Amino acid sequence: MRGREVAFAGLFAALTAVGAQISIPIGPVPITLQVLFVLLSGLVLGARLGLLSQLVYVVMGAIGLPVFANFHGGFTVIYGPTGGYIVAFPIAAYLAGLFTERLGRRGMLIGSILGVGVIYLLGWLRLGLFMGGDFEKAFLLGVTPFLPVDAVKAAVAVVIADRVRKAVEIG
Repeated sequence: MRGREVAFAGLFAALTAVGAQISIPIGPVPITLQVLFVLLSGLVLGARLGLLSQLVYVVMGAIGLPVFANFHGGFTVIYGPTGGYIVAFPIAAYLAGLFTERLGRRGMLIGSILGVGVIYLLGWLRLGLFMGGDFEKAFLLGVTPFLPVDAVKAAVAVVIADRVRKAVEIG
């Protein structure tokens, strides 16, 4: 792995940490810009580096660095009600990158939608377990309010990634 690739992966881990601090609390799961940067990491860096950037982000938070929403960190956040969303970030970045690599510009939106879907699925499952198995309530609190917001984030990520990919050679 070249130094340039490591730097870009680190940059997107840092951007995801910054995006976590732009937070609007609306219940057990806040609205943040993390999803935007997770998608961008895959769309811009590709599957391998996007996955790596988000693994770095998750590990930074797991070891206690305050990179999660509201400057929280530690394994307790990953084990908590929003942990499923966080654990899904590397998978989402990988999918966004994979579809972009395989299908080009067409794959960007497909990869973004699948990435958000994985984030919702793992986040909803963890939140439901945290709520004592009330998966219906978890869906209403942890997925439904985010659908329009994340659709906009996915569209914005595709537009930004398309422009960045044309301007900057990553690998």
